[in-house]
Parts: sequence; structure tokens; C-alpha cells
Amino acid sequence: MEKRKIAVGCDHGGLEHKEAVKAHLLERGFQVEDFGIHENKSVDYPEIAAPLAEAVAAGDCELGILICGTGIGMSLAANKVKGIRAAACSEHFSAKYTRLHNNSNILCLGGRVIGIGTALELVDLFLDTPFEGGRHQRRVDMITALEEKK
Repeated sequence: MEKRKIAVGCDHGGLEHKEAVKAHLLERGFQVEDFGIHENKSVDYPEIAAPLAEAVAAGDCELGILICGTGIGMSLAANKVKGIRAAACSEHFSAKYTRLHNNSNILCLGGRVIGIGTALELVDLFLDTPFEGGRHQRRVDMITALEEKK
């Protein structure tokens, strides 16, 4: 069985968290594609969010994890890519239900909002929770239809 491939990326507000998440994913047996950054230097988060989101949308990576100061900027940028449902989460319920009900494909975390331990717990919830489908698929389809209106 092929390992699941997860994309990770961050800006300067999330480097320490990204490195911890990456190590955690590798320890769990996932393949990881790292979209940067690799040194603590200021960067514009859309430059990381866009290529990671494009890789997830294309199916090159199954899911993605983006980390900035709050998670909000990364989620805004990633959601501009067609096919992406990125959710900024800082607690357990949202991290679980964004997969269960929204079939989100990118988790966005805030390196200045949550500690590394919580970040790893949210990553595990996000990756281990399957999409429930059913009535929720209809709603995801409605979100997808909004992208087609452009």
C-alpha cells in the first residue's frame, strides 16, 4: 500500500510548527512534500499557499497543512485555488468537523495562536477523520458550484 502524501508549508509565523508537524507526519509513516519555508525569514504567505493548494487540487498531494501566524491568511490565499476547501482551525471540534462535514482538503493553523502540542493533535484529527458524505456531499457540491460562477 502506498503511503499517503501530505503537503506542508508555512510562512515565518509558522516555521517551528511546520517543522514539528513534518517530523510528526514522517513518524506516522506519511510521505511529506514540503513547500517551505526552510529558514526563519519573512515571506509573503500567498507565495507558499498557492503552489501547495495547486498540488492538492491537482491530486499530487492528498491533503495539505498550511501554517502562518493565525492560519487565516493562508486559508484566504489557499481558498482562491479552484477545488480547495481550506479551513483555519484552532480547536479540536472544528478540525474534526471540517473534514467530516465539509471535506476540507487543507488545514490551516496559527503558529502564534496554538502551541505545537495542540497543532499535532489537530493535524491527527484532520488526517484521521474521513468525509461523512451523504447530505454533506450536496453542500460541498454547492460550494463547488460557487467556483463555477466566475
